[in-house]
Amino acid sequence: MQKIVAFIDGSAYGESVCDHAAWLAASGNLPVDLVHVLGRREAGSVPADLSGNLALGARSALLEELARHDEARARLARARGHAILEDARSRLAAAGVSAGQDLLRSGDIIETVEEFGTSASVLVIGKRGEGADFAKGHLGSNLERILREASRPVLVASRAHRTIGTAVIAWDNGPSARKAVEFMALNAPFSGLACHLLQAGRETPEMHAAIEAATARLSRAGLRASHEIREGEPEEVIAAAVTARDAGLLVMGAYGHSRIRSLFIGSTTSEMVRSCKVPVMLFR
Repeated sequence: MQKIVAFIDGSAYGESVCDHAAWLAASGNLPVDLVHVLGRREAGSVPADLSGNLALGARSALLEELARHDEARARLARARGHAILEDARSRLAAAGVSAGQDLLRSGDIIETVEEFGTSASVLVIGKRGEGADFAKGHLGSNLERILREASRPVLVASRAHRTIGTAVIAWDNGPSARKAVEFMALNAPFSGLACHLLQAGRETPEMHAAIEAATARLSRAGLRASHEIREGEPEEVIAAAVTARDAGLLVMGAYGHSRIRSLFIGSTTSEMVRSCKVPVMLFR
């Protein structure tokens, strides 16, 4: 890996994002870039025209006042963003991560993800942002967009970081799953982990051969690998394995089906990110 890019905001997940980024960076002494993205409304200083049918003089005075208000709001948003970045950098430094940039960006977060997509080895983001409704268990408004568009692996941080000793890998022998296994075999943060490959479905000779080969690849790389093929719905089978093995990490492919199919019948990716209490690392 070359570097980690962590997207942070003022949500309850901010500290956890830093801690998960530090975990990824520590074994390879990698830099962590911190990015805070201001939405266009936060960063903009051009007011909406709320003057209606006011007389010309009154309308001009109101627009001037609105402009001053929006400029002040934009300055406060930038100051708050710098403060968030400063606090996050201090947390990383306390964890032994000393290198990296602190970057404040304005605009759409997907554009920012694309900007860093070619240079980052892993992107780290919280499950929910500042505006999320925790009571309803919704994903952050930008998270699904990021997971669908990111070209790099994305680690979705859980609410709090804990030591990761066991990982469950949702295996289907697809390109994303194979990429995940190879990534884990090659990168230091996963060295020595207990990794359990799990495939949902009725076992066939082809399935058995593929999952055994993936298990052998991880074992050769020094991971303590095991595998299992279990009948059942993927969401139920994966969730049960994460709980039974007290896994600290779930690894899986992201959005293997089309947007339209996911719209009508749901998505295993969305369901696992939403319901799992552990961090989820996703590969496309």
